Amino acid sequence: MKLHILQWLINALAIIVAVRVVDGLSFTGPWWYMLIIGTIFGIVNSLIKPIIKFFSIPIIIITLGVFSVVINAAMLGITALISRPLELGFEISGFWPALWGALIVSIVSALLSWVTGKRHLEEIKKREGKNA
Repeated sequence: MKLHILQWLINALAIIVAVRVVDGLSFTGPWWYMLIIGTIFGIVNSLIKPIIKFFSIPIIIITLGVFSVVINAAMLGITALISRPLELGFEISGFWPALWGALIVSIVSALLSWVTGKRHLEEIKKREGKNA
């Protein structure tokens, strides 16, 4: 449960950084809407992304993994599409902002996971599961 909450906060913070850094990503709403957007992003990444990655394996191999960034941009775009009817204030103005935003979200998420020790906590949880 702690790992899910931590990932949720990391997602929200990473999207906040991307909105601040990338022109074409915008957020207009109360701060707590970003927590909902982080939740939507996490759900999109856990449900839709594996399916898209599976069907994109040949392209990912041919591009030596670079196409994964495009998939991440699509996940960010889907998050914005879901957020729009919910009036959460998260908008993306095109493919390039989505691509740069996805790159920023990936980098910030990796850094925050490292700083918070999330990866280490996941490893401990896996080891405890094997020993049980």
